Amino acid sequence: MTMDINGTGITYELWGDPKHPETLVFLNGVMASYSSWGEYAAELSRLPCRILLHDFRGQLLSPTDDGPWEFSRHARDLEELMDRLDIPSAHLIGTSYGGEAAMDFAASRPERTKSITVIDSASEIDEHLRCSVESWITAVRTARGSEFFSLVMPFLYSGGFIAEHREMLNSRAHAMESLPESYYLGQEYLYRTFLTLDLTDSLKHIQCPALVICGEEDILKPPKFSSLISRSIPQSEYVLLPECGHAAFIEKPREIMSMLFGFLAKQGLHPEAT
Repeated sequence: MTMDINGTGITYELWGDPKHPETLVFLNGVMASYSSWGEYAAELSRLPCRILLHDFRGQLLSPTDDGPWEFSRHARDLEELMDRLDIPSAHLIGTSYGGEAAMDFAASRPERTKSITVIDSASEIDEHLRCSVESWITAVRTARGSEFFSLVMPFLYSGGFIAEHREMLNSRAHAMESLPESYYLGQEYLYRTFLTLDLTDSLKHIQCPALVICGEEDILKPPKFSSLISRSIPQSEYVLLPECGHAAFIEKPREIMSMLFGFLAKQGLHPEAT
């Protein structure tokens, strides 16, 4: 479904009882669409809750031509979407760019955030990360389809995962051949939005429990960024995943889902008996 939110069409799905008082909100990585959370949403639907998925403005299913933005724009969009769907507060689960959007929302709207899970994210930028993202901007301007995917893939996955899942990754690269030109324009806007990232000082305002997860072999946003996030949020837990790169939610789904069930159980969400 698509809803007009703050002047752009935001595409979303709402799973479960639309009147349930508990809601999980999944927030995508920059290259992804909300379908990337399908396995997680299916598994976590065992919890007594509804589940909200959506594409940020500029992502595949919510295209826009008015970027780049600031992270606060995504927070306003999410708040408006929650208002329209009668969701007063939620548990936020975000990976990479989605984790950064989740932190911005939680810091600026603590009354609307019950918990936050941040996977392979950063709260600020150093020169190595800036150069990496600038190289993505160059790539998205000059390459399309599988060529573009090949340029960014080494930043996303650990060497072991690439070696073991080459067929799956080749299939994903091939799938990018069919993406519309608007996808690549949105990607450039989102990368430029990321370069405005400056959240560290605001993390102390996050009042809810936080789970911070990072792949040990993440070369794009290495563990030092997640460690800083965890130290800066008052109620946080930090988990480092061995033999895992930046796309931890793809490389280690069973481990992360197990962590999510345990973390959300502490917030009062337990799987319903079947």
